Amino acid sequence: MLTLFDYLPSQNGWKVRQLLAHLQRPYRTQHISIFEGEGEGRRPEYRAISPTGTVPAIALDDGRVLAESNAILGFLAEGTAYLPDDPFARAKVQQWLCFEQERIESQIGTLRHWTMTGKLARRSAEQVAARRDAALRALGILDAELSTRAFVAGEAYTIADIAVFAYASHAEDAGLSLQPYPHFREWLQRVRAQPGHLAEWHPYSIDPHSAGELG
Repeated sequence: MLTLFDYLPSQNGWKVRQLLAHLQRPYRTQHISIFEGEGEGRRPEYRAISPTGTVPAIALDDGRVLAESNAILGFLAEGTAYLPDDPFARAKVQQWLCFEQERIESQIGTLRHWTMTGKLARRSAEQVAARRDAALRALGILDAELSTRAFVAGEAYTIADIAVFAYASHAEDAGLSLQPYPHFREWLQRVRAQPGHLAEWHPYSIDPHSAGELG
């Protein structure tokens, strides 16, 4: 059985949980303490699985391991409706997975994390403003794109939607209003209407170590 190395407040971890739920694929979970000073995320045995010490990562029955959420999505979605067979359609999914990592997770996700863990006050005003401006640009791009089609990479729901939804849907946690983005908000509802959608999320407050920095 597949093992998922997870940290519940992580929306990167949610991505993999969501796809596994869609696929109705059984798995076991090993929770990783990524902020604790001597926690699992900093131990050599976990760094051999995830070189950055972050989550998610997976281990297969044959011992092979894979880290980074979008790489895991691509692997698990192979041969399913969540990743197209057509080379161009597949490349479009990859395009938006790259966008998600560069423009969503690294901007909205980071700003949300700083806000929810009390780290915002430790960051300079310039850092916060830069993240906020980049996050708003990303939401504007998504809103414009989603005015032309139902889902991120085309007319079908794919792992690109799972990836983008993970942090973009929580933009308000980072103090970003979604009111200016009607097409984006409509897309959020389409994603939430997918069979097997995982609506549950976990605040950082469940982890007393989350106010620390990643090692």
